[in-house]
Amino acid sequence: MAEKELRGKSVEELTWRTLEGIDVQPLYTSEDLDGLEHIKDIPGEAPYIRGVKATMYAGRPWTIRQYAGFSTAEESNAFYRKGLSAGQQGVSVAFDLATHRGFDSDHPRVVGDVGKAGVAIDSVEDMKTLFDGIPLDKISVSMTMNGAVIPVLASFIVAAEEQGVEKASLSGTIQNDILKEFMVRNTYIYPPKPSMRIVADIIEFTAAEMPKFNSISISGYHMQEAGANLVQELAYTIADGREYVRVAISRGMDVDAFAGRLSFFFAIGMNFFMEAAKLRAARVLWHRVMAEFEPKNPKSSMLRTHCQTSGVSLQEQDPYNNIVRTAFEAMSAVLGGTQSLHTNSFDEAIALPTETSARIARNTQLILQEETGVTNVIDPLAGSYYVEKLTADMIDEAWLLIEEVEQLGGMTKAVASGMPKLKIEESAARRQALIDRGEEVIIGVNKHQIETQPDIEVRDINNDEVREAQVIKLKKIRRTRDKLACEDALLELGRRCEEGGNLLEAAIEAVRHRATVGEVSLAMEGTFGRHRAEVKTLAGVYGAVYEDDEDFQAIQRSVEDFAKTEGRRPRILVVKMGQDGHDRGAKVIASAFADIGFDVDVGPLFQTPEEAAQDAVDNDVHVVGISSQAAGHKTLAPKLIEALKAADAEEIIVVCGGVIPQQDYDFLKAAGVAAIFGPGTNIPTAAQEVLNLIRQARA
Repeated sequence: MAEKELRGKSVEELTWRTLEGIDVQPLYTSEDLDGLEHIKDIPGEAPYIRGVKATMYAGRPWTIRQYAGFSTAEESNAFYRKGLSAGQQGVSVAFDLATHRGFDSDHPRVVGDVGKAGVAIDSVEDMKTLFDGIPLDKISVSMTMNGAVIPVLASFIVAAEEQGVEKASLSGTIQNDILKEFMVRNTYIYPPKPSMRIVADIIEFTAAEMPKFNSISISGYHMQEAGANLVQELAYTIADGREYVRVAISRGMDVDAFAGRLSFFFAIGMNFFMEAAKLRAARVLWHRVMAEFEPKNPKSSMLRTHCQTSGVSLQEQDPYNNIVRTAFEAMSAVLGGTQSLHTNSFDEAIALPTETSARIARNTQLILQEETGVTNVIDPLAGSYYVEKLTADMIDEAWLLIEEVEQLGGMTKAVASGMPKLKIEESAARRQALIDRGEEVIIGVNKHQIETQPDIEVRDINNDEVREAQVIKLKKIRRTRDKLACEDALLELGRRCEEGGNLLEAAIEAVRHRATVGEVSLAMEGTFGRHRAEVKTLAGVYGAVYEDDEDFQAIQRSVEDFAKTEGRRPRILVVKMGQDGHDRGAKVIASAFADIGFDVDVGPLFQTPEEAAQDAVDNDVHVVGISSQAAGHKTLAPKLIEALKAADAEEIIVVCGGVIPQQDYDFLKAAGVAAIFGPGTNIPTAAQEVLNLIRQARA
C-alpha cells in the first residue's frame, strides 16, 4: 500500500478498533479475502450468507411491518387500518406494560402503565376490537409478547376464531423469547424453568395446529438497545436460538416439525456496514448451529429475520436528525438481507409517535422499495473487500462468545450465572462514557449542537382515561360471562401447570369463557410463582474511560469535598417504578455516579411509588433519581413525591431522567421534581448538578 495513499500515516495509525474489538483497516484489497470460502456462495444456497432466497428482493421486497400500539384497542385499530391503507404490509403489535407483565388494567400495581407504552389488552374482547376490520386470514400479525405470551396468544387465536378465521390460516409471529427477558428487557413473569416450558408448549402447539405461524422470534434487538455491542447481540441471539431448539427436541419433537417456523429479530444501529455484515454473519452461524441437529429440510437451517431501526440511536436534541439516522439504518438492514423491517419514528426519543412521524417512518421504507433501485439487485454488497472481511471477522468473534456460553452449559445456565447480562452492562457503560467524552460523535448531542431545540408535536396519552375505560370493560366481562365455566377452565389450566399438559391449549379454552389476561396469568403464577431478579451494579467501567480527564477528576474532588464537610458521601437511590423493565439507563447512571464517587443504591424493578419512597427513607438518601422510558412519569413521579411527604421525608430531592418530552417539564417541576435530564444528557454534568442541588438543600 503506497504511503501517499495513507497521507503519510501507517495502516496501524489509521486502523479503527470498534466497540466489539474488531480492527477496521482504512483500506481493504483482494488480499483480505484470501481463505474466505464464503465469497463463492450464491443467494438461496447454504450457508445462506447472501440471503435465504435465490432472488431475494428482486423476486419480492421485504415486508413493511410497522410496530405500533397505544392507548385503547379502538385507537390502535384505527392506527393500524390507516397504516395498511397507506402501504404497510403487516401489523406488529406493541402491548402496554401491564399486559406484558400479566396484570389486568384494574390491578393496583399498574396505575401508571395502562395504555402508555403500548395498547391495553385485558381480554379477548379487546383483542377482537384491536383487529376489527383487519382480515386475519390475509394480514400477518407480529406480536411482541413474552411474559404473558400464553393468555395473549390464546386471546388472538380466539379473536380470529370469532372473526371466522381458523387458527390454521393465521400467519405471523409471536415473540415468545423469554431468555432475553431475563438478560435485558425484564418483562418476565415466571422463573426461568417454567418460562422455558411455556416456550416449548407454544412451539409444540403451533407446529401441530398453526403451520403458517412463527412460534418464536429470537430477539437480539433488546440486547443492543440495552447496550450490547454487535458481536454480543449476534452471539447471544444465536445461542438463545440453539437453546430453544434443544428444549423443543427434549419434548420429543422432530427438528423439521418446528425449526422452519423459528424467526429472528435484530436491531440495526448506526454502524452501517457492520450492521449489514451482522445479518450476513447471523445466517452463517445459524446454519452452523443447526447442523448439529441434523435437519433434513433445508428450511430448518435458514435464518429468517425481522429488523427494527435503533431506538437508542434516536436523540431528543435536534430531533429531525433522527429521520436521517433511521433512513441509513433501514438501508443497512436491507443491504444485509432482512425479511421484514420496522422503521422508528423520529420523535420516539421524546414520546410515542404521532401520525405524522409514523407516516414519515413508513414512507422511508416505501421510498427505499420504490425509488432507490435496491430491490433490483440481489445482495449488492457481495464481493466488497471490506464487507466480506467484516462478515468473516464477526462470525469468528461471535463464535468465541457462543462457545463460551456452551462451556457454561448452554444459554439457560449462562443467563442464570448472570454472565451475558454483566457483559452487556459493561458494554453499555463503556459506550456511554465514550459519548459523554465526545469520542463517539453524535450530531446535535456532543457535536454541532443547536442553541434552540425545535418544538415537536408529541402524542400524549391520558393514562387515567384509558385505565377507567379498561376497568369498565373488565367489570362488564366479569358480570356477563359464565362464571362457573370460566372458573373450571382456569382450574384446568392450574392443574396442567402442576401435572403436565399443553398450557396454551388450556388457556384457549379459558379465554373462550372470557378469562382475562390477568386471570390466566394468575392461574399459572399459583404454581410457578413470580420471578424477582437480584439487583447487581457495576463499578469501574465508566470511570476507566475518564481515567485521564481533568474535568471528571474535578467532579470527583467536589464529591470528596462534600464527604469531608458532611461526614458522608452524597447518596442517590436510582429507581424504576411501574412495570417498565428497560433498565439500561438506570444501570448506566448507577455505574457512572458510583465511579464519580456517589454512594448509589438501586431499587428493584417494578416498584410502586410508595415502595420506592420507603427505600429512600430506609437508605437515608439525599436524592431519588427516577429513570423513565415508558411514559409513566406524569403519574408516578408526583405519587413518589406525595409518598415522601407522607413519610416526613420532604427533604429528599427527586430528579427524573429518560424519555420525557419538554412539554412535561413544567408539570413535573410544579409537582416537585427538582431537575430533569433528557436523553443525551452528559452524565458528569448531571452529577455536578445533582451535587449542587444537595448542597443547596442543605445550606
